[in-house]
This record gives sequence, structure tokens and C-alpha cells, in this order.
Amino acid sequence: MMEMIYLVSLLLGYTIGSFPTAYIVLKRFKSIDITTAGTGNVGAMNSYEVTNSKGIGIIVFIFDFLKGIVPILLLSILGIKSFSFYAVSLLGCIYAHCYNPWLKLKGGRGLASAAGGTAIIFPFVLVIWGICWLIFYLFKKDITIANVAASSIVLLIIALSLKTAMNYAYPKPESEAVLFLFSLGLFIVILSKHTEPIQTLFNDMKARGGKN
Repeated sequence: MMEMIYLVSLLLGYTIGSFPTAYIVLKRFKSIDITTAGTGNVGAMNSYEVTNSKGIGIIVFIFDFLKGIVPILLLSILGIKSFSFYAVSLLGCIYAHCYNPWLKLKGGRGLASAAGGTAIIFPFVLVIWGICWLIFYLFKKDITIANVAASSIVLLIIALSLKTAMNYAYPKPESEAVLFLFSLGLFIVILSKHTEPIQTLFNDMKARGGKN
């Protein structure tokens, strides 16, 4: 029975996460294939940069944010109230968003959907991540660096304070291992979508260093 609930949770999150918000919005309103425009990232930031429309960027962000919330709410409505099931569903959602099955595994970076889900089950992480992100962005003025640095620091904080972090997750995780594995899974999926921009950033830094 437990295995079936895990499977349902995963498939529910994966199905909702696979809804390609940015692709549909840009195709419908701008006749743009976002997978081949700008960075090719199927998310709010690239939607804004490609269209130069804050409205479209905000719409995409809101829908992607809601994608992280909806599977958890649906599970709750079905009477399933367990951190493990919510975590599995959210991870499935973020993975499908990042590696969309309808777009030949192209997708976004998962941050908006991750924010939506963690706002429900682990708001502590979202607040700390936001503070760290803001600090790094103000210091380096680079979104990629801020994303990766904030995510890395949050994972470290959770790993070093699991007992305390357990009290800020809803519903309370079944064990410290469950909370850590969820946090690690979240970090790995999001980091996997930042490897290319990080490499580009390093190459640019090397090029500038060579010129000097």
C-alpha cells in the first residue's frame, strides 16, 4: 500500500511538473519556441529576456510556482498527509519541469516550482535561500552564482542542523534521513540545470583573465 502511494505521489508530481508553461505561453502569444530562443531555458527568466515583457515573465513564474504547490494540495485533499509523500511528489514535479518529457527533456531550472512546494512543506528553507540569494546577488550581480551559492549554503545549513530543521518542516518528516535526502535531491536536480551556465561563466572569467 505504501509503495502504491509513493508511486501515485511521484506520478502526480511528475505529470503536473511536465506542464511546459513557458513554452505554451510564448508559442501562444509571441509565436516563439523558447527552447531555441535566448538561453533555451524553459522558465520565467528566459521568457522575460526573450520577449522583453515583464508581464509574460511574471505569468510564467506564477504558473511554475503553482506547479510546485498543486501536487501537494491534491495529495492533502486525498487525505495523504505525510512529508515523505509530499517530498517525493515535489521532487517528481521539479524533475519533470527541468527535464520535460514533452520537450525532448529540455526544461527550466526548477527554482520557481521548488519555491512553490517548499513554501508549503519547508518554508524555513525558502526564507533562508532567499536571504542567501539576495546577499550573493548584491555582491556578485550574477543570477547563476546567486542560485548555486544560495542552494549550496542552504543544503549545508540543513545538514548541520537536521534536528532543528525537522521542527520547521510540515508535516514533520518521519526522520532526519528523510529530510536530508529530500534536500539533497532538490539540490542535485537544481544544480544539474546550472552546470552549463556555470561552465560558461568560468570560461568567460578565464577569457577576461587571459586578456589581462
